[in-house]
Formats: sequence, structure tokens, C-alpha cells
Amino acid sequence: MQRRLPTRSEPLIIVVSGPGGVGKGTIVKALVDRDPGLWLSRSWTTRVQRAGEHDSAYVFADREAFERRIACGGFLEWTEFLGYYYGTPTPETSDGRDVVLEIEVDGAKQVKALDPSAVLIFVLPPSRAEQERRLRGRGDPDQKVAERLRKAEDEEPVGMALADYVVVNDDLEQTIEEMLAIVNACRARASRS
Repeated sequence: MQRRLPTRSEPLIIVVSGPGGVGKGTIVKALVDRDPGLWLSRSWTTRVQRAGEHDSAYVFADREAFERRIACGGFLEWTEFLGYYYGTPTPETSDGRDVVLEIEVDGAKQVKALDPSAVLIFVLPPSRAEQERRLRGRGDPDQKVAERLRKAEDEEPVGMALADYVVVNDDLEQTIEEMLAIVNACRARASRS
């Protein structure tokens, strides 16, 4: 069972989505670090933690724990992707801050269906070659790199069609500044509503 998201009088829901290797995690961390009005809802996954990946990147759970949480309606959205579960827990509190969700395209689609006012920022790589370089650089095995690149071909048209904003991450600092400007513009619009 999925729960209803907050109404417009409550914090904004900002969804950052895009294919693997576009830099979503790095971007979202910078957004939350720079804007104290943002709160990151940390996703769960059943995949193994990558070498060098920070413990706070996800809640790393086994399949049984994840499935128990699904059964009790504990996820706002969840999906199975490349053999692993990924999900966003239903936000319990954001202390009045705007909620940032870093999620896959399937999850973004679920959130937009629940709350059409959620702001979806879809992030693209500057090129497929750069995306592949980033995937390899973070330690993904060859098979997973190939699967993620194939998946990106399917995800991008869907994500771009759903998106309120599309950002190409070819310069990290510029991307962060552009996304902070988007967040501030959405806040200004929401306060006028």
C-alpha cells in the first residue's frame, strides 16, 4: 500500500532522477549540503555496497527485510532493477524542509502518479561515452556497466517525457547551481500558490 504525499501547503517533493552514471548521488549530496532547506530521504537497496561507497549512500538491506517493508507499506515507491530492489521509504519527517528523492525512473513515475505537483529534475550525461567512463570509475563490473548503458537507452525517453526540468551534467558545479536555481524558482512559485 502506498501513502499519499503531502499537500502543497507542505514541503516540496523534489525528485532527482536519471540513468546510472550521471552523477545523481554527487549532485544530491551537494544540493543538501548547500541548501539547509533540503532534506534527503535515503533510499534502501538490496545490492551490495560498492568498494569505497559511503555507508550513508543507501540503507543496505537483505531481500527479506526489504520485502517485509514492502508488505507493511513502508515504501513511497520501490522497484526491482538489474536483480536488486531499490525503494524510497515513506517520509516520516522532514522538519519542514523540502524533501529530495534520488530515485530511478520507475520510482519517479510512481511518485509523479501519487503527487503530480512533485518536481522532477531528470539528469542526463553529456554523452554515452562519458556515462560509461563514470560507471567504470565508480567500480561497476563490466556486465553491470553494459546493463546500465542498455537500460539508459530505455529510461531516457521516459524520464525526459515525465520531467519538469532536464539538466545535462557536463560540468558538476554548473549543474549544481542550475539545480539550486530550479529549486528556488519552484519554492517561489509554491509560495505564490
